[in-house]
Amino acid sequence: MSKKSEKKATEPVAEDSAEAAQPDTGPTTQDTDLEQQLATALEEKQQLHEQFLRTLAEMDNLRKRTNREKEELSKFANENILRDILPVVDNLERAVEHSEKTDNTDGLLEGVRMTLSQFAQVLSRFGVESIDAVGKPFDPAYHQAMGQMESADYPVNTVMVEMQKGYQLNERLLRPAFVMVAKPASESPQTADDDNKTT
Repeated sequence: MSKKSEKKATEPVAEDSAEAAQPDTGPTTQDTDLEQQLATALEEKQQLHEQFLRTLAEMDNLRKRTNREKEELSKFANENILRDILPVVDNLERAVEHSEKTDNTDGLLEGVRMTLSQFAQVLSRFGVESIDAVGKPFDPAYHQAMGQMESADYPVNTVMVEMQKGYQLNERLLRPAFVMVAKPASESPQTADDDNKTT
């Protein structure tokens, strides 16, 4: 063997032994920082996930509670007005009972008038007002025409007769008034004959 080939044969062995001679220093500082960041991120993710689940549970509870309250509200929404109407019903029952025991109708009529007045007070307390119709111009927003009547006393398209009262609830139509509306009076046959004679 020549010296050159000997050198070549020993060089790689020297490099390998040099690599093997370097001690293993373990994880670098950069690796440690990455591991800490990963651990922090995983912990934060866990906290956010738990917070998300809590929020979902709270939203579900809120939805259920809102539905319960809505059902309860719809069941008992009219409780106040019904409680105020009960005394009116009591008075009507007393009036009927009284009329069955006596022949005198004056007391019955007075009792019914008082009960009707009490009803009007209850309705007014809850924002229900009657619509004045007679003598007013016909308004389809508040009146429902049941027919027309000839009249010399009322202007055309004026409400002459109220067949059923109309009501508003807080200025919104609750029920229209059923009315008869004035139309022009047609000439009577006698008047027409008199006009023909004079011509």
